[in-house]
Amino acid sequence: MTRWLWLLPVAVALAVWFGTSGNLARPTPGAGTPVAATVRDPESTPARGASGEGPASAATAPARLRVSVVARYAHDPGAFTQGLLWHGGKLYESTGQYGESRLRRWDLESGEVEQEISLEPSLFGEGLALVDSDSGRELIWLTWKAGRALRFDLGDFASLGEFSYESEGWGLTLCHGELYRSDGTATLWRHDPETFAVRGRFQVLLEGVPVELLNELECTPRGILANVLYRDQILRIDPRSGRVTATIDAGGLRAPGGRVAFEVLNGIAYRPETDTVLLTGKYWPWLFEVVLEKG
Repeated sequence: MTRWLWLLPVAVALAVWFGTSGNLARPTPGAGTPVAATVRDPESTPARGASGEGPASAATAPARLRVSVVARYAHDPGAFTQGLLWHGGKLYESTGQYGESRLRRWDLESGEVEQEISLEPSLFGEGLALVDSDSGRELIWLTWKAGRALRFDLGDFASLGEFSYESEGWGLTLCHGELYRSDGTATLWRHDPETFAVRGRFQVLLEGVPVELLNELECTPRGILANVLYRDQILRIDPRSGRVTATIDAGGLRAPGGRVAFEVLNGIAYRPETDTVLLTGKYWPWLFEVVLEKG
């Protein structure tokens, strides 16, 4: 055998050369070699309507949307709007300020106020939500610093009692069987709609950063809409995670001439039959019906 040992180095060299050539010709995925892949963008299919576009996945950045006005209606310029909701073809609105807080039902087309009550002067009215209870359908009206959630019959606004809560009351909406409450921070509280017991709370995050001054809230099929106080901006929030899935520019709604005291965006109501959103503000003379479109 020793006389053939001189062939061994040659055989080894040939094996190495062929092996290396094979690896270069046929790269193996997963060994540091890039592999082409198709990734579907969940925001790539726009839907004309209140949502603008479908919900984003956890890996995508928030969508950038803007409001597009489809109709404009007269709004009471003396109303310090806090909560707004649409039900049965009518608008229900709660207003604020000590000695001026009111709960009203009014007709969108005519602007006529059909039912109205005033809050006792020591209370400052805030957000509003509609729930089903043992006594029927009722409205729950938050107060700012008193920690009292007042209950009223939907039909005649008769008092049905009240609930108590900790921290401040700002916005309120019923979504997926739970009440969501804002308190002016980046936190949303989850409440039982029948007892108002706290079920949990979470922070609202825009690309990982908490968003302060969350105010009016409104549930839509694609998430909770929340306006940010002192900004012409609305956020769309995933109620399961607290992640902001879209930022909405509503700056075009403000009349030319700039902002005056208290003239801030507030009041969001979803209109399911048209898939539109109704928007107004504190002391605004107009209420706008809008769709959300890609900005």
